[in-house]
Amino acid sequence: MVSIKDVAKEAGVAISTVSKVLNNYPNVSEETRNKVNEVVERLGFVPNAVAATLSSKRTGRVALLIKLNLHTQASDEISMQYISGAIHKAKELQLDVITVFTSMIEDMDVAEVTSYFASQGIKGIIIYGMTTKDKVLHKLIDSGNFKIVVVDAPMVNESTSSISIDHAKAQYDVAKKTITENKCKKILYLAGDEDGYVTEERLQGIKKLCDEKKCKLTVRNGKFSELRARELTMKYAKNSDCVVCASDIMAIGAMKALIDMDIFRPVCGFDGIILMGYAGKQMNTVRQDFAKISEEGLMELNRLMSGEKGRKVAVKHELVRIKYEDIIC
Repeated sequence: MVSIKDVAKEAGVAISTVSKVLNNYPNVSEETRNKVNEVVERLGFVPNAVAATLSSKRTGRVALLIKLNLHTQASDEISMQYISGAIHKAKELQLDVITVFTSMIEDMDVAEVTSYFASQGIKGIIIYGMTTKDKVLHKLIDSGNFKIVVVDAPMVNESTSSISIDHAKAQYDVAKKTITENKCKKILYLAGDEDGYVTEERLQGIKKLCDEKKCKLTVRNGKFSELRARELTMKYAKNSDCVVCASDIMAIGAMKALIDMDIFRPVCGFDGIILMGYAGKQMNTVRQDFAKISEEGLMELNRLMSGEKGRKVAVKHELVRIKYEDIIC
């Protein structure tokens, strides 16, 4: 069997240089990269990561592509739940899993991203938190080079499936409960990141509700930021009957602002994260089971890698009020 040492010797470079080329490190000249790749192809070298996958009892190697929430200093609970659910299901399905953060590939073009994943023996990818601005990921999906499951994005083709809750309905449901319980007529709505696919879907839900209820709707872009939500609440809440937020992080920021302003306005969130139990006031929210969504994503990816075509997969949501007693242990 050809080793990485054989490739380095034939190419006239160090073993570390071969490793950098195989893992698509940026600080390698194009001439060296081409020379190493030519030798790899000519000798039929299989990187260890790929060889391990092919020789093991496991059925494939997949990547979890995670975009961390940089708009809060709190730990990214949602991403951790995604990773936990995926790892749990991967063991059952005998899939090898690696975690990749979008910051690791943000400066690559689609060819470099493709090479990066291929060099590690990746057959399938689950993409979390994709936005309309992620053009390289759009091209990666269109290429069909990998089986892909996107979470909370509407892309579906022969090799790509989409999985999500019905965000428009979920936003409608939680806002309706809050508005009806408190007889509200003037609604301040704090939307998420304007580039997010879920932002537009949730906005459709609140607009539909306010049209039906004949409520006055004020929409401001909270960018999924606790600080931004606090600032907007300070500015607009006095002239509103309630604050509907497109995320729990924003709901916490809004509630803390209202407490500091010493006024009461009902607030509702979206996601169902544990931090809601520490907000000081109970709020209606949409609970998404992120671990379960990730498990469903792994099962769907496994289905795609078995030769099936892409499709849209819907996951259920529920309305809850998270209490401190519910989360302590």
